[in-house]
Amino acid sequence: MDIRSQISMIFHLDKCIGCHTCSIACKNIWTDRKGAEYQWWNNVETKPGTGYPSKWEDQDIYKGGWEKKGNGSGDSINLKGAGKVKGFGNIFHNPSLPVIDDYYEPFTYKYLDLIEAKAGDDQPTARPVSLITGEPIDIKSGPNWDDDLSGTPDYARKDPNLENLSPAEQEAMFQLEKMAFFYLPRICNHCLNPACVASCPSGALYKRGEDGIVLVNQEECRGWRMCVTACPYKKTYYNWHTGKSEKCILCFPRIEAGLAPACMHSCVGRIRYLGVILYDADKIEQVAASDEKDLVQNHMDIMLDPNDPDVIEAAKANGIADSTIRSAQASPTYKFVKEWGLALPLHSEFRTLPMLFYVPPLLPVMASLGKSDPDQLDKMGPVVKKWNDDWLYDTSTDEIFGTLDQARFPIEYMANLFSAGDTAMIQARLEKLMAVRIYRRHVTVGDVSAEKSNEALKKAGLTAKMADDIYYLTSLAKFDDRFVIPAAHREQAIEMMEFTGDKKGSAGFGFKEGSAQRGL
Repeated sequence: MDIRSQISMIFHLDKCIGCHTCSIACKNIWTDRKGAEYQWWNNVETKPGTGYPSKWEDQDIYKGGWEKKGNGSGDSINLKGAGKVKGFGNIFHNPSLPVIDDYYEPFTYKYLDLIEAKAGDDQPTARPVSLITGEPIDIKSGPNWDDDLSGTPDYARKDPNLENLSPAEQEAMFQLEKMAFFYLPRICNHCLNPACVASCPSGALYKRGEDGIVLVNQEECRGWRMCVTACPYKKTYYNWHTGKSEKCILCFPRIEAGLAPACMHSCVGRIRYLGVILYDADKIEQVAASDEKDLVQNHMDIMLDPNDPDVIEAAKANGIADSTIRSAQASPTYKFVKEWGLALPLHSEFRTLPMLFYVPPLLPVMASLGKSDPDQLDKMGPVVKKWNDDWLYDTSTDEIFGTLDQARFPIEYMANLFSAGDTAMIQARLEKLMAVRIYRRHVTVGDVSAEKSNEALKKAGLTAKMADDIYYLTSLAKFDDRFVIPAAHREQAIEMMEFTGDKKGSAGFGFKEGSAQRGL
């Protein structure tokens, strides 16, 4: 086993209120300079929606991530739109590269027009001007342009995740009275198999060996932008002013000082968790080349139990510090992903093995329980009464699990996002979230019997202690419970910057032959 440590994150989508405080905190600290106006390292999207940049999930357009060659177990993967051959052919003209209109043209306003306008009958206005050309422009898009516009034909109905949903399922999502949406915050996933690192012709991108954070060396970057194409999440940006690529750095100076990243520290909904996960790097290539149906489970299996004596021994033998191992043992991300089985990666089919996981939103299921078609009675459960020509159904604890299939968001949609199309994985996690709610209803209100509560926990594969622990970490956790940050070891950082021969030392991720061998 080649045990490595990786900083990983959890975003609990049931708690996100879409306030964008995380985006502003990140913008104020890292992307407040010229050329970075459209570089939203942290952005919050409304789902369903096309996201940022527009339709970033559609790899038929952008050619991001990896693709598997062949159908056997020993098959390899190749970059979909980058790499040595493809990159050389597209180095001066890359048709898969997002253009500025896929983001938005950075703009400001001529505020002096308001101050210097002559007196007159008309209200003076400040015309928008492009920050790139300096010429007046008509604003057609901007940051979070599709925010809260679920149901509109321009955004939500063009969501790539709707592709395999039936017309009836899509229409049910967009009925005004039952309109549903949720927020999807996104940062760089700091993947185990980062396509951006493998695609860079100049070797400017690297994965830090001590914590797995993916960074861009600005001195090495030559602005080829292959990393922008290769990243399927489009979280690498090209700064039009400096001619360099930039991306989320996971606030590594803050982490090294024991502080949470800015987006996580400022989160109003407290949806974010950060911790260490230990994994077996020897299995990365094998897992990334898995059949699509096995990708998510194999991704989970690559992460190891930090309390296992054999794992601890192998980690120490590989140079992982005791403080990092202790952090992994207390990691909230390990609990959500492995111990409780609540969180899933975003778009595993891109094969980058992202290390940012999402607890899928349970969303209110009650809104879709009423059906106007009495022919559906057998599917929906017993009718309790008829009101205003709408059939209402039994929503007791006995029937509530059956309603998950009738939720306002089809499980197929959630599966397209978080489980490579596997609806059973989504169902299992929603059942666990529902079971915790039922259990807590029994504990705090008492209108649910102990028998029904225990039945719900058993069905979901949880114990009362696990439900209490989930409730605590979700609802009551203190700062140090949500962010278990390993101590920084300056001696390791110095060692990584040492020279070996006439080339710089470690390029991250354990490569020590210099910048020419960065990648996977």
